Amino acid sequence: MSGRREFAEKLKTDHDFKTVLEAVASLIITGGFGLYHGFLGLHYLSLWHGSICGYYLILIILRGFILFIESRVSKNPDRKRYRIRIYLVVSILLLLMNISLIVPVSLMAKFQKPVNMTLIPALAMALYTTYKIIVSSLNFRKRFRNSDNLLRLLRTISFIDALVSILTLQNTLIMVSSRGVDYDMLPVTSISSTIIMIAIMILSLEALWKGICSIRGKE
Repeated sequence: MSGRREFAEKLKTDHDFKTVLEAVASLIITGGFGLYHGFLGLHYLSLWHGSICGYYLILIILRGFILFIESRVSKNPDRKRYRIRIYLVVSILLLLMNISLIVPVSLMAKFQKPVNMTLIPALAMALYTTYKIIVSSLNFRKRFRNSDNLLRLLRTISFIDALVSILTLQNTLIMVSSRGVDYDMLPVTSISSTIIMIAIMILSLEALWKGICSIRGKE
């Protein structure tokens, strides 16, 4: 019982530990999504499934790389310069990941994402996405409670992933409810996709700018 209490207390008070634990869980879930879309992309030669698989692959690399670095650097907290360089590398990868989103997001905006789903699974997807965006939004607001920039970046990455989930859910619900392509909703999907992509790129450029400033010794 004492072990469980200590774990619960650490989860409640240690924001770094909580961030790492959430990132590990997200890494496993993302790996499942990546395998799923990769299989469909190869099986159906689908551009959308292939491009979103590429996005998930970079996302896995980003989270895994940060977790690996944290496990090593935590044993030597004095390697501040090393952390700064790694942060810059990760922020560049984050920008590349978000650039890779242009293809799948464009396909979703034009209703060229294949949807083979009934209403009940779509509603289940909506519940999961709602939970995901609420949790990631709260964590994103609390990111400055983390002790270093790499762990803060993990929460930013999770928030970006949740924004992508909103676009996927929007596209799925429109196509399921209309039982096909609803071109009347094309302006809505185009505007929402553009707004979310702009927000994602701003977050990416902000992270990159912080990395550059850190290298130059401005932070």
